[in-house]
Amino acid sequence: MRRGIVMCFVLISLAFSLAGCGYNRGDRALSGGLLGAGGGAAIAAIAGANPLAGAAIGGGAGALGGALTSGHDFNLGRPIWR
Repeated sequence: MRRGIVMCFVLISLAFSLAGCGYNRGDRALSGGLLGAGGGAAIAAIAGANPLAGAAIGGGAGALGGALTSGHDFNLGRPIWR
């Protein structure tokens, strides 16, 4: 139980910290979702859980974090696809 709570906090903080790529909400949601999915899958695989579930949870949290933050909150610069 404790391990799951710690994992949840790690995923959320990772998603919010990495959701800062891009200038508009779409770019930020996309980059946050991709980075969150990768981080979620990696953490789930390390923890012995299902990586697909970790990717889905991490991707959702990252996309949500990217969409809810503005360029004034976090700005890590121009995304590589622009």
